Amino acid sequence: MMEEKQVANGTPQRVAYEKITRKDLNKVFWRLQIWGLNLTSTLVSTQANGFLNAMTPVLKRLYGDADQATRSRAMQRHLLYFLSQITATGMILGITAAVEETTTEDEKEAVVAIKAGMMGPLAGIGDSVFKITIQAIAGSIGAAYAMEGSILGPILMFLIYNGLNIGVKYYGIIAGYEKGMEFIQSGEQAKVMQKIINISTMVGVIVLGALIAQYVKINVGTEIKMEDTVISIQELLDGILPKFLPLLFTLGLYKLHSYMPRKYLTYLIFGILVIGTVLAVMGILV
Repeated sequence: MMEEKQVANGTPQRVAYEKITRKDLNKVFWRLQIWGLNLTSTLVSTQANGFLNAMTPVLKRLYGDADQATRSRAMQRHLLYFLSQITATGMILGITAAVEETTTEDEKEAVVAIKAGMMGPLAGIGDSVFKITIQAIAGSIGAAYAMEGSILGPILMFLIYNGLNIGVKYYGIIAGYEKGMEFIQSGEQAKVMQKIINISTMVGVIVLGALIAQYVKINVGTEIKMEDTVISIQELLDGILPKFLPLLFTLGLYKLHSYMPRKYLTYLIFGILVIGTVLAVMGILV
């Protein structure tokens, strides 16, 4: 919220004063953490209901119960279309809270514009950092322990991923509220976001490549016998390109999954298990 005062030359000057407290921001975090955004997803507004649910403590603090019409308009603003990555949405919630507080009723279009402008870039950062990089790293660390029979595997994966995920949500809300407006007004957000996306994507690709080579194991057991000579197909493939079959298999699954609806993912997994078992029994794979 803002008030106006007259300066020496008679020009009105806005003076910002804080109403939103850390307690309000904590409530926003817990609503985002517990309920998320997709729990109430709709085909029309996607994650808007979840976003409004998380923003409710802020709207209650700013508008209270005295002016139901103003609060109703604020709720309607946040029921407009919204779609982003959940972890990165913490930053958007913090910035949105700051804009709600520091704009007059005639300037509330800025709230909608900033949300629309940030949900795409931050979704890209969230997907690159969490869905590709951190998830893969946490999974590989957990898998390394699990393959040795240690219970630390799933525990470490859970702690690493969720520790970072929860921490980024919370401090994203706080930093978005405290520093978000300065970041937006600097004009550097697009460059910074693009750099983060590029770096995260490169790290994610490197990690995934290492995981494919380490954990995807496909060995051809078929051999070709010519008189006294035995030729191993697997040795021939390794001579051309080591780990060629795991790479080809992974890329094939990625391409297939991109065309396949998500509801058939379980059938795909069971199909791989069945085909792999049959080929192993036949001696084609070892």
